[in-house]
Amino acid sequence: MADTAKILKSGAEGVVWDLSDLYSGLNDSRIERDIKGLIKKSEAFEKKYRGRINSKTVNAPTLLKAVRELESISEQAGKLLSFAYLIFAADTGKSEHGAFLQKIQEKATEARKYLMFFELEWVALNDSKAEKLITDKRLSHYRHFLEQERRYKPHRLSEPEEKILDDKANTGSRAFKRLFDEVLNNIRFKVKLDGKVRPLSETETLALLYDTDRAKRKAAAEGLTGGLIENSHVLAFIFNTLVQDHAVNDRLRSFSYPMESRHLDNEIDRDTVEALISSCERNYGLVETYYELKKKLLGLKKFYDYDRYSPIFSESKIIKYRDGKEIILSSFEKFSPKMSDIAGKFFDKNWIDAGTRDGKRGGAFSHGTVPSAHPYVFINYTGRLRDVMTLAHELGHGVHQYLSRKQGYFQSNTPLTTAETASVFAEILVFHKLTETENDPRTRLSLICSKLEDIFATVFRQVVLTRFEESLHLGRRNRGELPREEINKLWVEANKPMFGDSVELTENYGHWWMYIPHFIHSPFYCYAYSFGELLVLALYHKYLNEENKFVPRYIDLLSSGGSEAPDKLLKRVGVDIKDPGFWQGGLDLLKVMVEDAVKLSARLGNS
Repeated sequence: MADTAKILKSGAEGVVWDLSDLYSGLNDSRIERDIKGLIKKSEAFEKKYRGRINSKTVNAPTLLKAVRELESISEQAGKLLSFAYLIFAADTGKSEHGAFLQKIQEKATEARKYLMFFELEWVALNDSKAEKLITDKRLSHYRHFLEQERRYKPHRLSEPEEKILDDKANTGSRAFKRLFDEVLNNIRFKVKLDGKVRPLSETETLALLYDTDRAKRKAAAEGLTGGLIENSHVLAFIFNTLVQDHAVNDRLRSFSYPMESRHLDNEIDRDTVEALISSCERNYGLVETYYELKKKLLGLKKFYDYDRYSPIFSESKIIKYRDGKEIILSSFEKFSPKMSDIAGKFFDKNWIDAGTRDGKRGGAFSHGTVPSAHPYVFINYTGRLRDVMTLAHELGHGVHQYLSRKQGYFQSNTPLTTAETASVFAEILVFHKLTETENDPRTRLSLICSKLEDIFATVFRQVVLTRFEESLHLGRRNRGELPREEINKLWVEANKPMFGDSVELTENYGHWWMYIPHFIHSPFYCYAYSFGELLVLALYHKYLNEENKFVPRYIDLLSSGGSEAPDKLLKRVGVDIKDPGFWQGGLDLLKVMVEDAVKLSARLGNS
């Protein structure tokens, strides 16, 4: 661990999760027992139901029994996969963790070979018969799951083809994703601080971009770039390979454009997504206005990319982990005691891995695992205000995942579009608590600016990332494997419209696409963040107007998981995402926040 991390203790040191509600460790005897049971149950399922789903005689009781058995088997596989993923994320440097993850992925693939017939027989069933079954009251709980499976009918292949693709993915796309994690999370970026070159992790390096000391920010930018360039050959190859793998899958599955499969997963149409993205692009001027303000606040003649995240005032105070916990739980309590109680379980029962350490994956996430267990939260907590916000964000996910467990394994998870609702809402709750209780105008301005930057990163930057992905995928399809230099150009070209003339992009910045994991693990995930942020701005506005009447409807929304399509679930809280003016409403609220920052700055003598 770097010296800087030792000096600034966050209180999260040694805060690691207890995964024993899944398994006690790699040597837990239940793992081999569950693997054998998974294969045995999967094989028995195939013998019992093959040929009975796509049959004239299939009836509601038979289908219900089959779905319940399939769900139970799938949850058993999900438990094993969740444990393997969490163990690997906590320490990517241990070879046994990577080997275990690979083993479980291979065993899960083996089990799916016996189960795959079900979805193929179900989508092959004639429409009239399928509709009769879907509308049967006895299958009402699984209605959305069954409907959603049939939406993939045009994109399913034959069973032998599906089995081959799933099997080969373990030595193809899944292997390259694991390689990306292992390479990136074990780079030591050489950052020159106080005349000494220090080998820092990705988390430590990125944290320095938020330092008030410009020299440290510049050193971090140079160190990050240097480490990426040193590993660019393999990272660029991974990108090219996975982008081409995506293209091959699209061709085989008859998807007509790169984002189509993601839209199908997200249960959203192309026009709605384009309306969202275009609305954000039309409001890029807000970003320019804000960064021009920030340049004045920082007293800079030139505002470079590595200046964007600098606090406007010195942020020397470290928010201890226990204090971050109190801020978050009290914010949740004011909104809903139930929400606070659930979030409290994560702290009390060690469902959080919070400390930074060598080998640990960068970033943060909440993993829902399986309904029979509970979610786990992963974060690299360094004691900055943004870490408190990130922890609130992930606990929002955790509360959502905890509440939706009652929907069962097949319908507990939501599409990405609504998956960000609870997390962003949780951040807003914490932000408003902090601003409401803060009397010092300088600190208040700092909070507003910090939140604006978070929103910009969630709304506008995610649109930029999506546009970059579009150009990357289309470029790879039209021109073949892309050299790193060409990808750099695509990255800069995608970023320029958002920054306009307000930020000068250095040559270093052109390389920074290489460390973003969403491009690798979840292609075209990013627009879901924009969706979630603007949606939450609208939901929070409703809460302020309706107060206590809104809370139970919101909790019900989270508890519903993925049991209905997003547009239907959101109508329960009075939101119509198909309304062309909906997205602009959220952006108008953001505009008011920018104007408030400008006015408050002027009152402080920074006009």
